[in-house]
Amino acid sequence: MRRADRLFQILQYLRGGRLITAAQLAEKLEVTPRTIYRDIAHLIGSGVPIDGEAGVGYLMRDGYDLPPLMFTQEEIVALVAGARILQSWGGTKMAAAAQEALVKIDTVLPDDARKKVGQVNVHAVTMPWHGGTWRDYIDQFEAAAEDYTRFEIAYEDEHGKQSQRIVRPLGVWFWGKVWTAVCWCELRNDFRMFRLDRISQLSEAGSFHPQKEQTLQHFMDCKAYMR
Repeated sequence: MRRADRLFQILQYLRGGRLITAAQLAEKLEVTPRTIYRDIAHLIGSGVPIDGEAGVGYLMRDGYDLPPLMFTQEEIVALVAGARILQSWGGTKMAAAAQEALVKIDTVLPDDARKKVGQVNVHAVTMPWHGGTWRDYIDQFEAAAEDYTRFEIAYEDEHGKQSQRIVRPLGVWFWGKVWTAVCWCELRNDFRMFRLDRISQLSEAGSFHPQKEQTLQHFMDCKAYMR
């Protein structure tokens, strides 16, 4: 769970003046109590009126609450359109998360804004060939880039040539019709982009430590994708 998401969840647990300990929060959020202590200190430093101390528990004083979500018409169109595109073109988990995000947004929007969500006339068409393992690969490569996990892949290039590669995922890019994985290829000892629909097999091959000149930022800085 990303830190921003965890901070939001902590605020939800503290709503209504409920006393809750760092140990309880840590168990719910699957982190260590020390992480909770740091998060609480960050929230207090940001102006959230939280009372309590380590070993006793924490509560949020009455009168403080998160403001309702407010979006302009343009922002609502962008959010709904983006979610619909991900549902049709994104990874399997991304599509499910996009739908869940729309549901959550809808539940907290004021009535007038909620009506606007249903009036967005931007849609993404799901084609018969949209299914397949490549949608799962989007999620897997995204997670591997986050967790520094290497993959062994069976890949077929544009000429039909087969190869086995050990790659270090750095990110995934969408090109309007196809997804590619940006990787450091251990076979070529260089950056490479692999179309996910051309990968026939994929398995984990251990972890890797990011190197200074093998990062996604370095890839973009040197414009390797323009080669």
